[in-house]
Amino acid sequence: MNSSQGSVILATDTGGTFTDLVAIDNGQVHTAKVPTTPQDPAIGVLQAVAVSGASTQIQTFAHGMTVGTNALLTRTGAKTALVVTAGFTGLLEIGRQNRPALYDLSAQRVPPLVPLERVVPVAERIGPKGEVLLPLTEEAVVTVVEQLRQIAPQAVAVCLLHSYRNPVHEQQLGAALRAGLPDIEVSLSCEVQSEFREYERCSTVAVNAYLNPCVAAYLDRLDQQAQAQGLPAPLINQSNGGLATVPLVRSFAVRTVLSGPAGGAVGAAYIARLSGFANILAYDVGGTSTDCSLVLDGRLATRTEATVAGCPIRAPQIDIHTVAAGGGSIAYLDSGGLLQVGPQSAGAVPGPICYGRGGTAATVTDASLVLGYLAADASLGTQGQIRLNRQAAEQAISQLGEPLGLDWVATAGGILRINIEDICQALRLISIQRGIDPRELALLAFGGAGALSACAVATELGMTTVLVPRWAGVLSALGMAIADQRQDLVYSRLYRSDQIQAEEIERIYAELASRASLGQPDQRQYEFSLDMRYLGQSHELTVPIEVDWTPGQIAAAFHQLHQLRRHHSEPDQPVEFVNFRLSAVLKVPKPTLVEPAGTGAKPIGQRPVWFEGQFQEIAVYDRTQLGQGDCFSGPAIVQMPESTAVIAPGWQAEIDTYGTLVLRNT
Repeated sequence: MNSSQGSVILATDTGGTFTDLVAIDNGQVHTAKVPTTPQDPAIGVLQAVAVSGASTQIQTFAHGMTVGTNALLTRTGAKTALVVTAGFTGLLEIGRQNRPALYDLSAQRVPPLVPLERVVPVAERIGPKGEVLLPLTEEAVVTVVEQLRQIAPQAVAVCLLHSYRNPVHEQQLGAALRAGLPDIEVSLSCEVQSEFREYERCSTVAVNAYLNPCVAAYLDRLDQQAQAQGLPAPLINQSNGGLATVPLVRSFAVRTVLSGPAGGAVGAAYIARLSGFANILAYDVGGTSTDCSLVLDGRLATRTEATVAGCPIRAPQIDIHTVAAGGGSIAYLDSGGLLQVGPQSAGAVPGPICYGRGGTAATVTDASLVLGYLAADASLGTQGQIRLNRQAAEQAISQLGEPLGLDWVATAGGILRINIEDICQALRLISIQRGIDPRELALLAFGGAGALSACAVATELGMTTVLVPRWAGVLSALGMAIADQRQDLVYSRLYRSDQIQAEEIERIYAELASRASLGQPDQRQYEFSLDMRYLGQSHELTVPIEVDWTPGQIAAAFHQLHQLRRHHSEPDQPVEFVNFRLSAVLKVPKPTLVEPAGTGAKPIGQRPVWFEGQFQEIAVYDRTQLGQGDCFSGPAIVQMPESTAVIAPGWQAEIDTYGTLVLRNT
């Protein structure tokens, strides 16, 4: 890559199978893809940088990771202790009354991250209005420190009753713990997420403490190795889709649980806007999972709470639903002899059988290969590190189908059918269950394997338009390259809309803005929102607002959103303001991505592909030889540098101004 000094924006995304890289140089997009190195993801990141040819020319280095996510999923985080108000030691253990399966009396809850024997009570009490009911004494603090020394944890979470209203006791205890136990990570709920609802706040700070040591160690290692190679300090992608510095993220690991998927959602929304689509469903198929997101009126749908690996996490984040349906998902016969796919994945190591890296279980990728959707002689990775072995995949799939009396073709078709249905179920959850009809949206498919199933998924959901970005295989990294820096702040108080003055709202947001530490004040832009509900409701809707709106205007916006999402509203009922939210944003300039003019869509050859119950000789196109205005009809295969698009019969394809492959069902 040739570029002037300091002009390149670089982004890397560590996935379950591959680590992707995007470098944007004066509007030109350069990509790289290398196998992920699970033992130390930083190695794969630096390998991707080396392959790309980028080095000292980098102006910005953005990074998305799965370190915290994997530690939470596999329960390999730090040994964590929890300090709570005396009398509330069962807070995590009891949780909410929700059951994982309503009618299954034997269903077991996921055990809490902190067992009861590592929960330490402290004698203190703050009242619901922030009043001190029982002071925190020096003697009580010393007792807690000594108890923690006996437990010898790697991290400590502190969640005291009503600390969101008055954090004085948490701050006092935190200072003592950091001074008395300097080698232990300390997380305070008033710093991590200062909101009401004790259980969710406690769970969030426990997750943060549990992940901080491993995430901090990884980020420190990546930072040191990157700067040793002349790269700038990395900016880390957060679950909210914004970037943050390493010093900020290393203390708030819980904000990175959806780091990688959030980058993909940002990239999908950006490409859709360029191509003129304001309302889309997007799905990202990687090696181990499929991540689904929703864009309405050009804005990514967001939420303030999610449950990951059985742990409620209360933090602003892009609304992403993940299902274990990736290219590496393993096919097997269950105890009843039925064909199943996932949730187990072959991952990066050993990977699918066709990768030739020691895999022995048939996967979705193996099925796609034997049915012709992937080229039999294809190589994966920027340097062709992986060459596909079709014969090995066919043999394994044949053996899998024998007990069912199925040949390899029927078995492979069954694997893909199950995988597509799993993806459709995830997309229904994030659309239909949100009150949105997918038939009114376009479908944007990305990830290494997203475009393989796009037409089939769209047909199943009744959708007639599919978008496949030119950089579909590395779109998560592209999203991080164009992401803004973002810091979220919250003020948790209960007000009725008819009992609060506009001046009080302005005061609250001014206080939040004063707490922002992102860049310089004159560089920031602010986004305002409010969590609201009808009086008597137990769940809120987050409504974007303007700071100069009157309480009546804010309530009217809530009624409108409630009608859209819940299909009813009560304009005469009082509205309760719950959480005042402010996002401080440092905008980054977005590149102009313009596709060169096409010269006529000419296939590079044909190959047998399974369509409509038989193998057919299908035209194969090389995406690098296509340009703006080129169009053709399905059935067809489009081979991209990092992914492959399967265009089903009856679909028309055209390359638009920004390089997006727009498919329409005729």
